[in-house]
Amino acid sequence: MSQRQILLVNVLVVGSGGREHALSWKLSQSAKVDTVFTAPGNGGTTNNVPIDVDNLDGLAEFAQTNNCFTVVGPEIPLASGIVDKFNQMNLRVFGPTQKAAQLESSKIWAKNFMKRNNIQTARFEIFDNAKKAQEYVKSLDYNVVVKADGLASGKGVIVCSNVDEAISAINTILVKKTFGQAGNRIIVEERIDGIEASYIALCDGTVAIPMASSQDHKRIFDDDKGPNTGGMGAYSPTPVIDNTLAEKIQNDIINKTINAMKNEGVTFKGFLYAGVMIRNGEPYVLEYNVRMGDPECQPITMRMDFDLYDYLVASVEGTLSSMPQIDWKTQFSVCVVLASEGYPESFPKNEEITGVDLVSQNTIVFHAGTKRHDGKILSDGGRVLGVTALGDTLESAIANAYDAVGKISWPHKYYRKDIGKKGLSYL
Repeated sequence: MSQRQILLVNVLVVGSGGREHALSWKLSQSAKVDTVFTAPGNGGTTNNVPIDVDNLDGLAEFAQTNNCFTVVGPEIPLASGIVDKFNQMNLRVFGPTQKAAQLESSKIWAKNFMKRNNIQTARFEIFDNAKKAQEYVKSLDYNVVVKADGLASGKGVIVCSNVDEAISAINTILVKKTFGQAGNRIIVEERIDGIEASYIALCDGTVAIPMASSQDHKRIFDDDKGPNTGGMGAYSPTPVIDNTLAEKIQNDIINKTINAMKNEGVTFKGFLYAGVMIRNGEPYVLEYNVRMGDPECQPITMRMDFDLYDYLVASVEGTLSSMPQIDWKTQFSVCVVLASEGYPESFPKNEEITGVDLVSQNTIVFHAGTKRHDGKILSDGGRVLGVTALGDTLESAIANAYDAVGKISWPHKYYRKDIGKKGLSYL
């Protein structure tokens, strides 16, 4: 066995979405990485391991047996304490602990955290009683957003334009239990109208290095109409966040959050994502995520001009301050999510997908809800593919992405036709 083979490490990426395909793709480019496994993976990932994300024992056993550095993609295993379990077994794992993950796993915990640490967010009240919540919204002179407390795959947020919609949202979550136990309690918060953007930083408990800026498109229909989804597309960088605003978000939200967590006895390691609404140049935190966004991860990883593995290791080891400055490709990147018609509600599965191999060199098709069967790629989820392209301008990146979208087909393919359009108006 050569010295090089001895030094190489295996990586286990936990998850099955487009984010995990993108992370696996980027990590496999590291000269220090031998094999990247994905659990459970999808039709686009290689070296798939049939272990579900909530099977913490199975994942730990696999990582231990195969000498893996583990990267946790989705929120559910983080909220379940996968990092704590791996740490107890002296297994190297990237991501926040269960306590740190409360920033995402409980919106109520996060709002109270922001309130006591003076991190700018919308005014809010908390309810577990539908009647009291409805009486409250009737007393307000502003529109609200109603949020389920727990994890709901990005869908537990209902933006309301009037009192009737707010009452309906309260019923949907608290009475009908559309989001199950995640909706046992709700937040009713002031609706802040402005421009939304995603700001993600890589943290080691003390230092937070900003990733490239991005902007997600949450609603199912063009022009931000219809219900929220897990995300219908994203692009990076976003001109919505200029240098002045980036500095304000970094200092007043990201650094403040990391320091406040530390002061409360919690070391935050991993990706910290602040979903912000910008009103009159001021950023308000809409929500925290404790992992890379999906689909934001896809265009961000496409623009990375550095070894991601090195920086994830530094996050775990608490040594980000000694790492060189990260480099980004100057190009824009756009990800258009191809979904199954009917998403985010009911949708068909097991439809054959064609044309994935016809895309050009500047485009990568990241898989999400797909599987392989008898040599065919089949649809297997609501969000199916993330067609992600580079371009020297935002306009050309959009054109390249949609050119590839046109080559891919299956019977119930659905996608938004305006991904990145918001950014063009700022250039």
